[in-house]
Amino acid sequence: MKIGELIQTLGGKLVHGDAETEIRAVNATAQAAAGDLVFAEDAASATEALGSAASALVLKAGLFAPDPGRAQAIAIVEDEQPRLWFARAAKLLAAPLPVAGVHASAVVGARVKLGAEVTVAACAVIGDGAEIGAGTRIEAGAVIGEGVRIGEHCRIYPRGVVYPGTTIGNRVMVHAGVVLGADGFGYVRDPATGAYTQFPQQGTLVIEDDVEIGANSTIDRGALAETRVRRGAKFDNLVHVGHNCEIGEDAILVALTGISGSSTIGKGAVLAGQVGIGDHVHVGPGVILGGQAGVFSGKTITNEGLKPGTVHWGTPARPLQQVLREQATLARMAKRPPKSH
Repeated sequence: MKIGELIQTLGGKLVHGDAETEIRAVNATAQAAAGDLVFAEDAASATEALGSAASALVLKAGLFAPDPGRAQAIAIVEDEQPRLWFARAAKLLAAPLPVAGVHASAVVGARVKLGAEVTVAACAVIGDGAEIGAGTRIEAGAVIGEGVRIGEHCRIYPRGVVYPGTTIGNRVMVHAGVVLGADGFGYVRDPATGAYTQFPQQGTLVIEDDVEIGANSTIDRGALAETRVRRGAKFDNLVHVGHNCEIGEDAILVALTGISGSSTIGKGAVLAGQVGIGDHVHVGPGVILGGQAGVFSGKTITNEGLKPGTVHWGTPARPLQQVLREQATLARMAKRPPKSH
């Protein structure tokens, strides 16, 4: 693909070099070769990239100054978000995976609808009445339950399990070992005997478009209603979402985060590693919870009255500056000599 074609699609400005420069792939600066695209966000990385073997470089405006005494064949693109431009270019440059059709060892049930150019790999199982959209890949050993609906250009990686009745939108990535739509952890205790009876877990799970779910994560179906993951949310590995939850658009959930039932996570919220959310919690739009933060059941945490980008930390989660003041106060108190009696 020519660098000029990438600019036509992604924007940016060619400030040096030839728009006909052919780009084969993206790469790190240290490993770059002819045909590669690299990026730079500061002066030091720009200098390093200009000395590399890469054929093209995307960087912020002002980081490149032509050197009349030195011939530079590299094509230079300026953009306000070079890392984002680079990431989008990588998707355009990626070679499409081959369409392999349905493997002989796959099991496809009755009344299954497969769109055009669907791949069903070895030992995958698709239950009765499922619908798989065009261009979707069901990888080896994945299990798709009865009545599941999966949209177009999705990828269910090996050993992913999608329980019956789950709905998945378009361009969704479900990594290896993910379990979608399992029963939520809901039980009713008999006070007389101490025995537990499962509360009905007969709701649904809906995954909207452009969601990515990291390896070995689990998202439970609703109890009587639905669990919903909204467009563009991104899950790291080993994330758990309980029943009846709603995860907002473009939310980020980092590894080992656990969200208890009937909680809502707002649009654009960021939950860092090992965050723990109690049941019936509301995390507002744009809230950032630092690593190992905890929110008690029934609480609401928002950015109301706070600066944008405020990080909440600790248990119970509160603004980081408040936590630091509290820790400083405790440290001073600990240094005071004990009072004599």
